[in-house]
Amino acid sequence: MSNPVLVIDQLVVERGGRRIVNGLSLTLAAGEIYALLGGNGAGKSTTLFAILGFLARSGGVLTIGGQDPANAIDAVRAQIAYLPENVALYDHLTARENVDYLLKIADCRRSRDEIEAAFQSVGLAARAWDQRAGSFSKGMRQKTAIALAMLRDTPLLLLDEPTSGLDPAASADFHALLETLAARGVAVLMVTHDLLGAADTADRIGLISEGRIASEWSAGSAEPRFDLNALHDGFARVR
Repeated sequence: MSNPVLVIDQLVVERGGRRIVNGLSLTLAAGEIYALLGGNGAGKSTTLFAILGFLARSGGVLTIGGQDPANAIDAVRAQIAYLPENVALYDHLTARENVDYLLKIADCRRSRDEIEAAFQSVGLAARAWDQRAGSFSKGMRQKTAIALAMLRDTPLLLLDEPTSGLDPAASADFHALLETLAARGVAVLMVTHDLLGAADTADRIGLISEGRIASEWSAGSAEPRFDLNALHDGFARVR
């Protein structure tokens, strides 16, 4: 893999005196979707927080675009779009106003036409563009946030349980949107419990257990892209 967007090598992160991440290693290339699965407390979200620089590491290597968040946190965060499980928007602002304001905070200027084109790309209905976010469903909030990420043109997208609470149709739409972003060259790291969604979308699936990657699978060229029985068995062993 040449010039990976994300490099993690033997990462160690401690919280409350405990090693939550303990020797985790993975790399992520531009245009690749990596799904990170595991049970509660396995270290999934802690890994995301370490990438974002919210948690300091105790050991190992971590770089985003060749930069270390421990030394260049502002430069690193400028390369990352992060979608938590529940996307935070200003409820009293419209989708358009939210995106315009958040772009200004990021010192990223975009025209009205560019913002509308991004909304169209993510499938946010035109009637929602000037609708207050307080009335949005989770899927509409996600689409607004993905449009923001597209406009910021970040090379790395981090997702934390993005499909929890979505109905099957909305979940399928979201995964299709991720594939569109990956086709544009965005690297996507997705923490999820949605095994079937990950199998439909990801290029690689890593199973995290006790703070490290216990197993990893790569998508094949034929359908089904993954051995679902192997995935189910591996996930069942660590839940």
